Amino acid sequence: MAMFQTPAASEEEEVLSTINTTPLVDVMLVLLIIFLITIPVVNYSIQVQLPKERLEVRESRPENIVISVDAAGAMYWFDSRVASAEQLRERLLQVSRQQPQPEVHVRADAGARYEPVGRLVDACQRAGIARVSFITEPPARH
Repeated sequence: MAMFQTPAASEEEEVLSTINTTPLVDVMLVLLIIFLITIPVVNYSIQVQLPKERLEVRESRPENIVISVDAAGAMYWFDSRVASAEQLRERLLQVSRQQPQPEVHVRADAGARYEPVGRLVDACQRAGIARVSFITEPPARH
């Protein structure tokens, strides 16, 4: 803080005190330069391959297997209900032996629990199914 005296006509001298902002501005400019230099280094120091969003249109072929999971967790092989996970695994083992191996398309209800869908994917993996796809609906355009 600097103190200035103004020339006064009277014997009393008035003291004016003002804040010197020059050091504050200097410190702020130094901090700004430091942030401008370090932010790009922090943001791009780890190189990663980011996923690209794309819409892949699939055509349904007759050899593809469609397994559906309803909101209650029941599984369906095309239109017939699968009684147990063991029956599903046996059917998937038969499909996995075919050459070329067909794809398995999973249609799961939006309100279905994760557990039946997880069991389905696990059964596909244990049976040796190479390609499992999830059928979804595209978001509504506004």
